Amino acid sequence: MERVNRRFVAKDPASSTPRMSSPATMHEQLSLLNAASKRIGSTLDMFETGRELMNVAVPRFADAAGILVQDRLLTEGEFAQRSIDGSALVRRIAVGVSSTTPDDYADAFPVDEVTSYAAWTPYARCMATGNPILYPRLGRRTSEEIGRSSKRESVARVLEDSSFLAVPLKARGRVLGFVIFTRRPDSEPFDEQDVNLAEELAARTAVCLDNARLYNRERRTALTLQSSLLPADLYQPLGLTIASRYLPASDLVGVGGDWYDVIPLPGCRVALVVGDVMGHGIRAAATMGQLRTAARTLASLDLCPSEVLFRLNRMSQDLDTTQIATCLYATYDPVTRACAISCAGHVPPVLVRPGGETELLELPAGLPLGIGNEPFERRELVLPHDSILAFYTDGLVESRERDIDEGIGMLRDLLTGGRHDLEELCDLTIGAQRPGHERDDIALLLARVRELDEDDVVDLLLPPDPRSAGQARAFVRTTLAEWRLDAIVDNVELMVSELVANAVEHGSGSVGLRLLRGPTLVCEVSDRSTVLPSMRDAGSEDDTGRGLHLVNWLAHRWGSRTTSKGKVVWVEQRLP
Repeated sequence: MERVNRRFVAKDPASSTPRMSSPATMHEQLSLLNAASKRIGSTLDMFETGRELMNVAVPRFADAAGILVQDRLLTEGEFAQRSIDGSALVRRIAVGVSSTTPDDYADAFPVDEVTSYAAWTPYARCMATGNPILYPRLGRRTSEEIGRSSKRESVARVLEDSSFLAVPLKARGRVLGFVIFTRRPDSEPFDEQDVNLAEELAARTAVCLDNARLYNRERRTALTLQSSLLPADLYQPLGLTIASRYLPASDLVGVGGDWYDVIPLPGCRVALVVGDVMGHGIRAAATMGQLRTAARTLASLDLCPSEVLFRLNRMSQDLDTTQIATCLYATYDPVTRACAISCAGHVPPVLVRPGGETELLELPAGLPLGIGNEPFERRELVLPHDSILAFYTDGLVESRERDIDEGIGMLRDLLTGGRHDLEELCDLTIGAQRPGHERDDIALLLARVRELDEDDVVDLLLPPDPRSAGQARAFVRTTLAEWRLDAIVDNVELMVSELVANAVEHGSGSVGLRLLRGPTLVCEVSDRSTVLPSMRDAGSEDDTGRGLHLVNWLAHRWGSRTTSKGKVVWVEQRLP
């Protein structure tokens, strides 16, 4: 194998002495550098940047060229540790050929190939030293050794007797990879002036590649953070069928804080949430995660939608006064099909009625989260059976080509009709979006209303009389026997008896009892008092005060909430 006798020149004894360029050649070099400055780095795509270098350098500077970058830079955006044996693991991102036999080059040097070059090869030495390596004429022995290391005979045929120049891609003090330039045996060999020009081309390309690497790494980080904060598997509530889609922005500028969530509430009710943090990048995605967690925490308090948004607004101002978000928060009761919705500056939802016609739900106006301290209002409606409620973010309906009203009209057209499968409807809606670098994040949440089976819900209205506890026990025992839930009759009967007795003694008006068979057995006791029960420590001589402790011990979960007519105390029991 030929040895390197100078910093960057390796010569065979028969090769000619490198010559200096003529004034005409200097003019061509300046023209080439000018073309490189205009054409290389037009995008933040590493493969496209490599192709742009090939288009500039071939055939004006070399008869063939290839650009190879550390594979980990492409997959993870990080530099790989130097291997112990000195080999280099790289991926070929572009090849340029000006030849009558381009198939030979395509066979010898396939694009997108990941390959490892041994430490002795000029490729690995170029990366290890950070210096260019020149063979004015690559001898037969060296080309055959390179071919054997590549396990391709075509490599030796293409390289033999060619003028060979390997130039490192260096940016910000790190070596990203290298560029290979070759000239055919019948062309002028590379000289020292060509090496300087090649280094200039490689330096400009390396900066563009490193910018693309940093951009892709930040975008990948933002997308990873955002996707990790979105629900992996949506909760499928009783009485609703849920489908969703999330489509990240087409570039880092658009990666923001869109999110959606389906949160189970007591009584087999559910909260549907869609939000959009104004801003982009990792910061917006992190804020989205905080708001989603805060919304789930507030939902656990079983507050009405307007109160949830009011508290979420105050919380968002404590998190970051510069971050603003829009949000829709809705609660749904599968028994009554009652839906309550509040809006914080978000695009309005679309209701698709059973016949296929669409309605844009007009909601009380509310400022985005993070602005002001005004209370939010809510709208209440009963959703028809087999209707669809569509929540979405503005990226679905607004772009540079169309305003938001036009986009909402297009969305309503897509949702109109007899399409019954929610997954297909999601795909159709997302598929209608134009690809492009200006596209924002898109979140879409569809909920179809399903009517409950009449046998799964039973109600009983009881008078405010102490004997009502006995009637409640008999009602529970009869109902659970019909539902074949005898294994939990005793526990449920005892808990319901305590709650009804408390409602009679401490509440006001008639007492309502509801049993709901869903993922769990839900028992609700209602009265007209707004005073919520609380557990207290009973003394050893007290005859009362232990009922809620008993409920707390027997129930899977229990709690209470106020309503427009009073309050509801509920317990859940796991089904056997």
